[in-house]
Formats: sequence, C-alpha cells, structure tokens
Amino acid sequence: MTYNVVVVDDQNISRKLFEMVVNSSSRYRLMYSLDSAAVAHVVCERFDVDLVIMDIVMADGSNGLDAAKRIKKHSPGTKILIVTSMVEEGYLKRARDIGIESFWYKETTDSELIEIMDRTMAGESVFPESPPDVMIGRILSRELTPAETDVLREMTTGASNQEIADNLGISIGTVKTHISRILSKTGCPNRTALAIEARMRGLGS
Repeated sequence: MTYNVVVVDDQNISRKLFEMVVNSSSRYRLMYSLDSAAVAHVVCERFDVDLVIMDIVMADGSNGLDAAKRIKKHSPGTKILIVTSMVEEGYLKRARDIGIESFWYKETTDSELIEIMDRTMAGESVFPESPPDVMIGRILSRELTPAETDVLREMTTGASNQEIADNLGISIGTVKTHISRILSKTGCPNRTALAIEARMRGLGS
C-alpha cells in the first residue's frame, strides 16, 4: 500500500529534506508540499491524505498545531506527524491533547524519520519522553532549574518582572533572583539578549 503525504514547512531546506525522505520510499507518495500551515486543512478536506508531516511555527504566522486541530476536526482519519526544532515542552502536551499521532524533532536522521512514519501509519503514537537539550548561551537547557526555566519562558513573551511574578505566583524579588542567576549561568549580557536567545532556541512560552 502507498500512503499519500502532505509536507508543511516554511523553511525551504527542511521542506526539501522531508520531500526527499518521502520520495525515497516506495511506501509513500508526495501529494503536496506547502510553505504555510494556513491551507493544510483545506488540502486534507479536498484530497485523500493519509499522513501530514508538519512543522509548528511558520513565517507567515500560521501554526502547525492550530492547523492540526482543524485537520482532526474535518479529516479525523488523516494521521499527523509533527517534526519541529521548537523544544518548548508545552507543545508536546498540546499535540497530545489535539490527538496528533506522532511528534519528533528535526535533528532526527532520514532513516529515523522513515521509521517514525512507518510506526505512525501502523497505528503507533510516537512521542519523545522530553524535549532535547539546547544551548542557551554557554550552558545546556537542562542546567537551568525548573523554576528558572519557567521564568525564562515567561521572559520570551516580553513580560515585565511584575507580570512574570503574577503569572507564576511568586514574588518580584524571586523573579529578579532567578533572572540574575540565569544571566550568570548563560553568560548573556542582559535580559533582552537572554530572551532573544531563548526564543531562538525554541524555549518560547
């Protein structure tokens, strides 16, 4: 049996890689390759799509998880594999809540991706136990405490110290202490640079 696949990724290199992986296997047939998640659900409604391989954050503001929710509503039989570089742990939970079959990270090899596709089409739900570690400044993300990570995620939204304190239910003094420690650990020169670095590494809230 040959499965019809739609690839959705705004990054040209990643999209081309996914296309090559699909085309390299006789078990899959590439139907469409899209650079926006905005119309993914329309394609799935109009055509017989077995599997969607999709990123999360798109340059045009569309979001793979939002698109997946729409696809599941109108085309529940279409399986979805999220493959992203965004390591925000909240994405894993939301993907499960939506009913997405599988979720993985772009650092995977071609053979691993095919294996995940095969397992997904065989009825498995393939999720990582946790997001991969990423470098933030001069440290790995796992070197931050859970409380520091929570504060850092809030920082990526542009929230003030008071807003972070209110959102997390902690004192503003505690927020300042966490930020000071994170700056010291990462070596980032200031909170703006730190927030940008974290956002680029996929740790946005």
